Amino acid sequence: MRKTPLAIICTAHYEWAMLTVVLECQDQETELAQTLSVLVAGAVEGLVSDVVVLDHGSRDGSSRVADAAGCRFYLHWDIKDIVRSARGEWLLFVEPGARPQAGWIDEIAEYMALNKLPARFTASRGYRRPFLKRIGRAAPPLELGLLMPKNQALAAAQSGMALAEFAKGQKPRKLASELIPSWVARAAR
Repeated sequence: MRKTPLAIICTAHYEWAMLTVVLECQDQETELAQTLSVLVAGAVEGLVSDVVVLDHGSRDGSSRVADAAGCRFYLHWDIKDIVRSARGEWLLFVEPGARPQAGWIDEIAEYMALNKLPARFTASRGYRRPFLKRIGRAAPPLELGLLMPKNQALAAAQSGMALAEFAKGQKPRKLASELIPSWVARAAR
């Protein structure tokens, strides 16, 4: 008997089980391409409904990468309008270069079906900063992404707000799925 992935079951039975992914970038063409390549699987499974790239005046090929991947690309934007226009009932805020690891699609689909609270990925065990660089350093707010219901994102959104500010004040649950943080892609440049 062939098993049907949970992401397909959720999207077939729950119209709201769709996800909008939002990234904020500036001159991060390579990192953006890496993240978008991983998100393709989520779109194929029916989980990712759209991807929004918010740009801060990139002079590289970020807009071409976003266009080729079918993303909505904005040079001038207000976060309240972006959240309001999201097709999914959940939003995933991630940094360009971050890459969810195996199993993320099924876990997020299940999480969205059963929960109403924000969540973030677990840090990848294979990519950790050296011990001395972790001591006394606060991790960037979106280093492990942030999965959030659209209604909560709308309530938190304020004009002029950066994506990282969504993570402030949140007490997100931790997903079992791992995420390779964006600093790994930046370090490989």
